[in-house]
Parts: sequence; structure tokens; C-alpha cells
Amino acid sequence: MADPSQNDRFLDIVYQARTIDETRNMYDRWAETYDTELIDENAYAQPRRCAEMLSRYLKTRDAEILDIGCGTGLSGAALLEAGYRTVDGCDFSPGMLAKAGETGLYRRLFEADLNVPPLDAGDGAYGAAVAVGVFGFSHIDPDALDETLRVLAPSAPLVIGLNTHFYDDGALTEKLNALSAAGRIDRLAEEHGDHIRGTGVTGWVIAVRKAATG
Repeated sequence: MADPSQNDRFLDIVYQARTIDETRNMYDRWAETYDTELIDENAYAQPRRCAEMLSRYLKTRDAEILDIGCGTGLSGAALLEAGYRTVDGCDFSPGMLAKAGETGLYRRLFEADLNVPPLDAGDGAYGAAVAVGVFGFSHIDPDALDETLRVLAPSAPLVIGLNTHFYDDGALTEKLNALSAAGRIDRLAEEHGDHIRGTGVTGWVIAVRKAATG
């Protein structure tokens, strides 16, 4: 893995991390310049795309929403812009959580590694969840969907934003297909579009709903 310790830009090497510790360390160091690199320099589109997708399937703005892998709060900002009022966030990077805390957007923030459950949340605690840019190589594994569903209420929507490279890998869609076949989720929508405009990387927004039977 390249050593970016003398560089405050990480977008080009984000998927070079090979272990969870390497990934966490990188995000801790990236926290100070993350918003600048993603939003100001590269027009990161997925937070708003995911919030808009959630708006189609969650009409009530009073629902309690979990922002999984909230980072510095970009997706939380998009959710509040869409009119949602109660958002909690979790992330495995203390550095990212510290920046998210500075925004004042979140009701609650907590550290979490979805690859090592459980989350610090009760069964059925949330009326919806978003996972923006967190499923990917050396990031959250598709099997983390099991724990995500545990903390969602029956019939709650889940919106996932991911880049085309990981979508084409097929691991996430394979997991979603298995959950659908088992009657645990209903597939709602999949849309291809912008991911990080400045890099030319495209991505997908996927919406599913937890089964009504819980």
C-alpha cells in the first residue's frame, strides 16, 4: 500500500488499503480534507442521490434514520436537506465521527464496524437507513446487510450507494438476491448515474425494503 502520510489527498488510493486497520487509519487522516476533496474538488453526487431515492419510499419526515458509515456528515446533510429531522450516524473512523460531530446534524453518533457486529442499536430501532459509499473493496462486506436489517423496523427502506466497480464485482447484488429469495427484503429500485463526477466514476443507488414480517 502506498504511504499517503505526507499527502492530504486520499481519493486516488482509497481502495489500496488491504486491512480494516489500514482503512480506518486512512480515513482518520483523511477527515480534515475529506469534504474539500469529495465535494469542492470532485462533486460527490451520491449523498444527494441517495437522499432523493429515500424520499420516494419514506414519505414521513419524522422517521428515525441511521446513516451507516456517516463519515464527516455529507450524507446526513443531504438527508436533512431532504426534510428528514432525526438522523443518527455511525462510522468505524473516530476521526470521521469527530468531524461529523462538529456539524451538529446528528442526534447521536457512535463508533461501529459492521463487519464485526453487533451495532450499538436495538432490534428494529430505525425506520430507515442509508449506506452511502460504504460497501466496497476493503470496506464493509455485503454480509453486513444482515446486521443492518436487524436494526431496521419491519417495512423500513434501506438505500445503498456504491461505485460501479464494486457493483460490477457482483458480491453485493448476490447478497441482495439471497435476501430477496429468503423473503427478508423486497427489491424497490436500482439506478445508475453519477458517483464522483470529478473523477468520472459512476455508481448505483439501490433501494430495498425490509420485509413486513420483520
